[in-house]
Parts: sequence; C-alpha cells; structure tokens
Amino acid sequence: MTKKKVGLIGAGLMGHGIGKNIVTKGYELTVLAHRNRAPIDDLIGKGAKEARTPRAVAEAADVVFLCVTGSPQVEDLVFRKDGLLDGMKPGLIIADCSTAEPASTKKLAEAVEAKGGHFVDTPLVRTPKEAEEGKLGLMTGGDEKVLKDIRPILDCFADTIIHAGPVGAGHTLKLINNFIAIGTAAVVAEGIAAGLKAEVDMKALNDIVMAGGAKSVMFERIIKVPLADDDSAAKFAIDNARKDVRYYTNMTETMPLASPVAEAVHQTLVLGSAQGYGQKFVPRLVNLACQLNGIKL
Repeated sequence: MTKKKVGLIGAGLMGHGIGKNIVTKGYELTVLAHRNRAPIDDLIGKGAKEARTPRAVAEAADVVFLCVTGSPQVEDLVFRKDGLLDGMKPGLIIADCSTAEPASTKKLAEAVEAKGGHFVDTPLVRTPKEAEEGKLGLMTGGDEKVLKDIRPILDCFADTIIHAGPVGAGHTLKLINNFIAIGTAAVVAEGIAAGLKAEVDMKALNDIVMAGGAKSVMFERIIKVPLADDDSAAKFAIDNARKDVRYYTNMTETMPLASPVAEAVHQTLVLGSAQGYGQKFVPRLVNLACQLNGIKL
C-alpha cells in the first residue's frame, strides 16, 4: 500500500518532533517555514521538502497537519489567499493538532468539506520531549473512517490516541484537560510561594505532597523551580496558557457554565503576561508569585 504524502505547518517545540517522527518513519513530508528556520532546516536535512505557501503544502500532500498557536492562526492558514482551501483537492485531510476553539473547528470543517476535503481535530498532550520520542497523547474529533485512514501516521508520533467524538470534540476535551493542568499549576505556584514565605523546607514540601492526595504531575514539574531553578519539565509559555484558559472560558460561557475558578486562573496568567512573564514557561508562575509578594526565591 502506498504511503500517504504528508504536509506539516507549525514545526515549533511540538511540531518539530511530530515532523521528525513522520519523515524518519518513511513518509514523504512537506513543511512550511514561519520565523524559526532551525527546526525546518533540521527536517529538510532528514528528507523533508519545503513549500512556500499553505496552498503548496496542500497541493503536495494527502494529509496536512497543523500545529500552530490557536484558532486565528488556523483560520488564516485555511482561508487566506494561497491558503489551504486554495490548494484543496478532493479527499485532502487536514488534521489540526493546535489547541483551538471548538466553534472555530466546526466552522473550518464545514468549509473544508464543502470543497471535498475532510477536517479533523487531533490536539496533543505531553511535552516537546515526548514529541521528539514519538510518545505524545492525542485526542481526536471527527469522522472515525477518516481518523482510521490516517491512524498509521498518528502512530508515528503518539502512543496514546483517544477518540472523543465528532469534529470539535477533540478540541473540547483538550480545553478541559488544559484548564485542569494549568489551573493546577496556578494553585501549586501559589502554594509554593506560601511555603517560601513561611520558610518551609522545599524538600519537605515535595516529600509530603508526593506522599499524599496533593500529588500531581504538575506539582512534580513545578517544584523543580525552588529546588533546582529548573523550568524545563513544562516547556509551555505562560502566554499560550493564558490563551488556552481564555478559550476554555469562552467555551463555558456559551454553554452557559459558571467558571469562577477558571476566570481567576486566567487573570493570574494575564497578570503574569503584564509583569513580563508571557514568554517564560508555566513553572515560572512561582517566580511571579514570589515577585508579587516580595519573596526572594
């Protein structure tokens, strides 16, 4: 059976690992550069080809993966002049790995299907480390037959794949997941700051939390900041976290669902951005909490 030709737009922290695992496992890959050439050049060195426009990516591929910041960027790639719709051919599959708003995803799916293509949502969990290792987790939304058709490609970069439901369901699940993770991060950072203010031994805090009900993956990642000044376990920018939680509250507002905790988390992240932490990784919420409270970290 002939392998599908694959396109990738968004070879950043997560996208590079996705592209690397696709091209090194025997798929023909076409990529589109944005600002940072290093990951693109690395993929080209591994055998990928470079296109100049989203349209050219669509024309070269049977499946196009998107891994960009959010819904505005996805919509731009699809609808712009020389965008993916302009290069659409019958049967082309667009798989969106971005964290996006479900309402936008459904709108995009309608437009793509009207041109004879398919649009599915395939957002990610885990970190760039797992992306490089081909061990991401995926939530998928869309036609099960289409998702089954691209499953061998998904298996190149993911070891956990959960079908959430129809198109948009993957992004809905992703927003809930991210709110829980980011909300936990905000709580952990505030708790660590309280411990530092009270002169609690951070190793003692780590040991008791890891032995009880407060244990979490996010705590394990963030406690490394006061213990070792290490934020590398969660390479996710605070500005991106802010965007994701706002997408979540936009979604809950349309339900409608009261989300007071999410609003508080969002404002914490807005404060982080306003204080210059926007491009720093989420574990640096500890530094923010310390700065606001006059604590020397």
